[in-house]
Amino acid sequence: MSDVIDLKKQLRTELRRKRRAHAEALPPEVSALVFNRPPAQVLEFVPEGATIGLYRSDIGEAPSRGYIRFFFERGNRIALPRVTTLDKPMEFRLHTDPYEESDLESGVWGLRQPGLDAPVVVPEVLFMPLVGFTPQGDRLGQGGGYYDRFLAAHPQTVAIGMAWDVQEVPELPIELHDMRLSAIITPTRVLGPF
Repeated sequence: MSDVIDLKKQLRTELRRKRRAHAEALPPEVSALVFNRPPAQVLEFVPEGATIGLYRSDIGEAPSRGYIRFFFERGNRIALPRVTTLDKPMEFRLHTDPYEESDLESGVWGLRQPGLDAPVVVPEVLFMPLVGFTPQGDRLGQGGGYYDRFLAAHPQTVAIGMAWDVQEVPELPIELHDMRLSAIITPTRVLGPF
């Protein structure tokens, strides 16, 4: 078990470095275009009127702002993760201002998240960040297990990873709690459904 944990830690370090270097090397005009809106193939995963879970992208992560605005303008309810302490499950709360983000506050690790007054919801479709992925739909996350625990508790939620192509690896060390994705989106292709 400790071998798997050590291998995941090494992979996270290397893949975070690759992810960040790739994102920083993109010209601004290219960065503005990638992940601007979901491809038609991905929209097939999204039922009409579904609540969409997304994330506010951190440095190096696949940018999510275009998807947030796209689904909001389409009339979908948008939910963002909220983490209060490291030992409590992540929950999703409504995000109602994707332009000014006036409904967000600073949370754990300084990440912006909905306030406590925002309603808790369960997304039908969840677009999520990742550190690494395989062509079979396996995901390596940040290491906190928040998304895996959320998906285990909500197996009906369609989980779609967003990543750069450089984050693909042939295989990952998988543990029983690791949840497989329904699909993965990169700037060049859609993998899945799995």
